[in-house]
Amino acid sequence: MRQPTERITVEEFQARLKAQGVPRQHLAFKCVMCGTVQSMASLIKAGAGKTEEQVEKYIGFSCVGRFTGAGSHVKDTPPGKGCDWTLGGLLQFHELAIITPDGQVHKHFAIASPEEAQALMRINEVAAKREDLLAAPAPENAQQEVPAGEAVPL
Repeated sequence: MRQPTERITVEEFQARLKAQGVPRQHLAFKCVMCGTVQSMASLIKAGAGKTEEQVEKYIGFSCVGRFTGAGSHVKDTPPGKGCDWTLGGLLQFHELAIITPDGQVHKHFAIASPEEAQALMRINEVAAKREDLLAAPAPENAQQEVPAGEAVPL
Protein backbone atom coordinates (compact mmCIF):
# COMPACT_ATOMS: atom_id res chain seq x y z
CA MET A 1 0.00 0.00 0.00
CA ARG A 2 1.32 3.44 -0.93
CA GLN A 3 2.01 6.18 1.57
CA PRO A 4 -0.38 9.13 1.59
CA THR A 5 0.77 12.15 -0.38
CA GLU A 6 2.84 14.58 1.69
CA ARG A 7 1.97 18.24 1.04
CA ILE A 8 4.69 20.86 1.56
CA THR A 9 5.26 24.51 0.70
CA VAL A 10 7.73 25.74 -1.92
CA GLU A 11 9.94 27.00 0.92
CA GLU A 12 10.01 23.57 2.60
CA PHE A 13 10.73 21.95 -0.78
CA GLN A 14 13.68 24.29 -1.37
CA ALA A 15 14.99 23.75 2.18
CA ARG A 16 14.97 19.96 1.74
CA LEU A 17 16.82 20.26 -1.56
CA LYS A 18 19.41 22.58 -0.02
CA ALA A 19 19.92 20.01 2.77
CA GLN A 20 21.13 17.50 0.15
CA GLY A 21 24.37 19.51 -0.05
CA VAL A 22 24.88 19.02 -3.79
CA PRO A 23 25.00 21.41 -6.78
CA ARG A 24 21.75 22.07 -8.65
CA GLN A 25 22.36 19.49 -11.41
CA HIS A 26 22.72 16.78 -8.75
CA LEU A 27 19.58 17.53 -6.70
CA ALA A 28 18.01 14.09 -6.45
CA PHE A 29 14.54 12.57 -6.39
CA LYS A 30 13.19 9.02 -6.15
CA CYS A 31 10.78 7.61 -8.69
CA VAL A 32 7.51 6.76 -6.98
CA MET A 33 7.14 3.55 -8.97
CA CYS A 34 10.61 1.95 -9.09
CA GLY A 35 12.52 3.87 -6.39
CA THR A 36 15.40 4.85 -8.69
CA VAL A 37 17.29 7.90 -7.40
CA GLN A 38 17.86 10.40 -10.21
CA SER A 39 18.98 13.94 -10.92
CA MET A 40 19.24 16.35 -13.84
CA ALA A 41 22.74 14.94 -14.42
CA SER A 42 21.17 11.46 -14.67
CA LEU A 43 18.59 12.71 -17.18
CA ILE A 44 21.27 14.38 -19.30
CA LYS A 45 23.33 11.18 -19.23
CA ALA A 46 20.20 9.24 -20.30
CA GLY A 47 19.66 11.52 -23.29
CA ALA A 48 16.60 13.46 -22.09
CA GLY A 49 18.36 16.67 -23.13
CA LYS A 50 21.81 18.21 -23.29
CA THR A 51 21.42 20.95 -20.66
CA GLU A 52 19.85 21.44 -17.26
CA GLU A 53 17.32 23.78 -18.85
CA GLN A 54 16.24 21.08 -21.30
CA VAL A 55 15.75 18.38 -18.63
CA GLU A 56 14.38 20.55 -15.84
CA LYS A 57 10.80 19.80 -16.94
CA TYR A 58 11.38 16.07 -16.37
CA ILE A 59 13.16 16.05 -13.01
CA GLY A 60 10.95 14.72 -10.24
CA PHE A 61 8.14 14.12 -12.73
CA SER A 62 9.31 11.52 -15.28
CA CYS A 63 11.57 8.59 -14.43
CA VAL A 64 15.00 8.45 -16.04
CA GLY A 65 14.02 5.02 -17.42
CA ARG A 66 11.67 6.73 -19.90
CA PHE A 67 14.78 7.96 -21.70
CA THR A 68 16.81 4.75 -21.53
CA GLY A 69 14.09 2.39 -22.72
CA ALA A 70 13.84 0.66 -19.34
CA GLY A 71 10.17 -0.24 -19.79
CA SER A 72 7.63 -0.83 -17.05
CA HIS A 73 8.74 -1.49 -13.50
CA VAL A 74 8.52 -5.12 -12.43
CA LYS A 75 7.37 -5.60 -8.83
CA ASP A 76 10.17 -6.52 -6.38
CA THR A 77 12.88 -5.47 -8.86
CA PRO A 78 15.58 -3.47 -7.04
CA PRO A 79 15.82 0.24 -7.95
CA GLY A 80 18.54 1.48 -10.23
CA LYS A 81 17.61 0.99 -13.87
CA GLY A 82 14.56 3.25 -13.87
CA CYS A 83 11.17 2.65 -15.45
CA ASP A 84 8.77 4.37 -17.81
CA TRP A 85 6.71 6.08 -15.09
CA THR A 86 5.57 9.68 -15.31
CA LEU A 87 3.27 11.70 -13.10
CA GLY A 88 1.53 13.03 -16.19
CA GLY A 89 -0.31 9.79 -16.93
CA LEU A 90 -3.81 8.58 -16.23
CA LEU A 91 -2.87 6.99 -12.89
CA GLN A 92 -2.02 9.56 -10.24
CA PHE A 93 0.50 7.88 -7.91
CA HIS A 94 2.76 10.42 -6.23
CA GLU A 95 4.12 10.78 -2.71
CA LEU A 96 4.79 14.52 -2.69
CA ALA A 97 2.78 17.59 -3.60
CA ILE A 98 4.26 21.07 -3.54
CA ILE A 99 1.79 23.83 -2.79
CA THR A 100 2.57 27.24 -4.28
CA PRO A 101 1.57 30.47 -2.49
CA ASP A 102 -1.40 30.84 -4.87
CA GLY A 103 -2.65 27.35 -3.91
CA GLN A 104 -1.58 25.42 -7.00
CA VAL A 105 -0.63 21.79 -6.38
CA HIS A 106 2.40 20.33 -8.19
CA LYS A 107 2.80 16.54 -8.09
CA HIS A 108 6.39 15.45 -7.55
CA PHE A 109 8.60 12.44 -6.90
CA ALA A 110 9.88 12.13 -3.33
CA ILE A 111 13.02 14.05 -2.44
CA ALA A 112 16.03 11.77 -2.01
CA SER A 113 17.94 11.84 1.26
CA PRO A 114 21.18 13.84 1.44
CA GLU A 115 23.12 10.55 1.49
CA GLU A 116 21.33 9.28 -1.62
CA ALA A 117 21.87 12.58 -3.47
CA GLN A 118 25.56 12.69 -2.60
CA ALA A 119 26.09 9.04 -3.59
CA LEU A 120 24.36 9.61 -6.94
CA MET A 121 26.47 12.72 -7.54
CA ARG A 122 29.67 10.70 -7.01
CA ILE A 123 28.43 8.00 -9.42
CA ASN A 124 27.52 10.56 -12.08
CA GLU A 125 30.83 12.40 -11.69
CA VAL A 126 32.84 9.18 -12.06
CA ALA A 127 30.80 8.23 -15.15
CA ALA A 128 31.35 11.69 -16.67
CA LYS A 129 35.12 11.49 -16.07
CA ARG A 130 35.21 8.03 -17.63
CA GLU A 131 33.33 9.28 -20.70
CA ASP A 132 35.73 12.24 -20.98
CA LEU A 133 38.72 9.88 -20.84
CA LEU A 134 37.26 7.58 -23.48
CA ALA A 135 36.51 10.52 -25.77
CA ALA A 136 39.96 12.10 -25.41
CA PRO A 137 42.45 11.49 -28.23
CA ALA A 138 45.27 9.12 -27.42
CA PRO A 139 48.66 10.72 -26.71
CA GLU A 140 51.14 10.59 -29.59
CA ASN A 141 53.38 8.17 -27.72
CA ALA A 142 50.51 5.79 -26.88
CA GLN A 143 50.90 2.16 -27.84
CA GLN A 144 48.83 1.18 -30.83
CA GLU A 145 47.13 -2.15 -31.22
CA VAL A 146 48.33 -4.23 -34.15
CA PRO A 147 45.46 -5.48 -36.34
CA ALA A 148 44.74 -9.19 -36.09
CA GLY A 149 46.81 -11.27 -38.49
CA GLU A 150 49.45 -8.58 -39.01
CA ALA A 151 53.00 -9.50 -38.14
CA VAL A 152 54.76 -7.71 -35.33
CA PRO A 153 58.12 -6.26 -36.47
CA LEU A 154 61.07 -8.09 -34.92
